[in-house]
Amino acid sequence: MPKRSKPPLLMISNFLKPPRHNENIWHSLAQRLKKNGYHVITVSARENQVLRLLDMLWITFSKRRQYQLAQIDVFSGKAFIFAEACAALLTRLKKPFILTLHGGRLPEFSMLYPHRVKHLLINAAVVVTPSLFLQNELASFRSDIKLIPNPINLDATIYRRRDHIKPNLIWVRAFHEIYNPILAVQVLNVLKARFPEMNLTMIGPDKGDGSLEHLLASAEELQIMDRLRVIQGVPHHEIPSLLDRADIFINTSNYDTSPRSLVEAMGNGLCIVTTNVGGIPYLVSDHQEALLVPPRRIDAMSDAIQLLLTNYDLAAKLSYQARKKAEKFDWPAILQHWEKLISKVSEGFYGNI
Repeated sequence: MPKRSKPPLLMISNFLKPPRHNENIWHSLAQRLKKNGYHVITVSARENQVLRLLDMLWITFSKRRQYQLAQIDVFSGKAFIFAEACAALLTRLKKPFILTLHGGRLPEFSMLYPHRVKHLLINAAVVVTPSLFLQNELASFRSDIKLIPNPINLDATIYRRRDHIKPNLIWVRAFHEIYNPILAVQVLNVLKARFPEMNLTMIGPDKGDGSLEHLLASAEELQIMDRLRVIQGVPHHEIPSLLDRADIFINTSNYDTSPRSLVEAMGNGLCIVTTNVGGIPYLVSDHQEALLVPPRRIDAMSDAIQLLLTNYDLAAKLSYQARKKAEKFDWPAILQHWEKLISKVSEGFYGNI
């Protein structure tokens, strides 16, 4: 295949379609690379996991003459099989590939299946992660993992420094047990008496594990449905305006790496209260850009929110510091890192043929 200034690329991930599913970093990366003149093939948008895997393998093989290298998103659990299978096929096809590590459960998974993880990582041309946490935790499997942060579109944010915050809470994630959405409702219930005007907006797709149903049933039982607004299937471009209506962003995850939703909230100047799991402490510092609390602790998160609502100076400081940190994650700078990496991998591999 002749060399091209911008090598054609195959991107392998869960390209599930919004608004039923969140638009993720890999959606945006593919779109931006295309706008910059790259030929990009994406796979797969299949809902069924078996069909998705088959689709990934078929496109990888059938369009092998249409791309020079591939990029594969790597997750733990059953999804790890997707990366393993596609990487094995790409190796047989003598195609270089970049791995991008996601998911707060990858360190646990690597302890359970160290040989599988090591085999996958050592066969990649380059391994990338947006999380310093994952870079450190998986360094024993590969010491040269590169860090490229999850970017945001800073121009789309609506920045407002929260000098006098109100008890308007917002939660943006998927309704799934790993994000522990029920904690947000439990916190709302604890604080409702102290702050009668408190309300909570929760935005995200239903992942179908029963978390959303459990949350709604609990809110009904606690008689706080009038304070709760649940929104599913929101186009990503509407998120900034929804964030602008709130003052406190709460992240309740049990596992996490470097969530874009949190960085977007920082870009909008919201006060952040988040669990201190996984990569979160690598992303924000306690009492600098956010308040960090232990996971699954209703009391700790409630106390942190109450502190913000009674200490305007602290809230204003966190709001300002969060915005300054978010400015480092703007898309143009991050996209340059990706383009340089893609070019380097392509030239290094095909230059040796």
